[in-house]
Amino acid sequence: MIALLLNSGLGSRMGAETREHPKCMTALREDETIISWQVKLLERAGITEAVVTTGHLADMLEDYLRSLDTPIRFHFVHNPRYRETNYIYSMYLARTLLGGQDVLSLHGDLVLHPAVMDSLAASPVSAVTVDTTLPLPEKDFKGRLAGERVCEIGVNVFGEDCAALQPAYLFKTADFTRWMQEIERFVARGTQGCYAENAFNAAWEEIPLYPLDVQGLLCAEIDNQADKELVCARFAKEIDQ
Repeated sequence: MIALLLNSGLGSRMGAETREHPKCMTALREDETIISWQVKLLERAGITEAVVTTGHLADMLEDYLRSLDTPIRFHFVHNPRYRETNYIYSMYLARTLLGGQDVLSLHGDLVLHPAVMDSLAASPVSAVTVDTTLPLPEKDFKGRLAGERVCEIGVNVFGEDCAALQPAYLFKTADFTRWMQEIERFVARGTQGCYAENAFNAAWEEIPLYPLDVQGLLCAEIDNQADKELVCARFAKEIDQ
């Protein structure tokens, strides 16, 4: 299994903070950042290699990750078009490093409870984290369910058959390969500005993806300063004992 950590975005909604460092280097406490916490959880799950996509302040992120005390081997893939593309293009650029094995994929602003990472890494099927205890968010990802599977992922996905979703994925090898084939088709058509999940939606019937319900455990993105305050408070209360 290999990890894919998506960190090519500008993080502009964080304001001045992300003009100084990539969003994934946002502090959760004095000695812990989002990505250093992700790395600890990956190491805990037994993952030894990670592909890290970069964009804004790429050299700073590479130097930071190399400074961490971890046995994980990092492979860096820079997206030189990070200002005009979405992470679908970053995934496309990283495709040659990701074949032939299961892929655990995280957005670089995701903060997870250790139990969430443990369950995701141990999943016997391709899975994505959802939380059925939460109301559907207006501006974040939701997942539509068809029977036991996820059939659509997007921001503008609503209905009684939907659940709040965070982009923490475990894809089995064949399922990730099929997703990447569809991503390649999207990029070839010039649709680098959409979400990678649009490619999943186009081929969902061939990609068996199942919801992993975190049932209220911490699994949240930090998109802005208000998110940071909430997530850091939860991190201190639920994890940092």
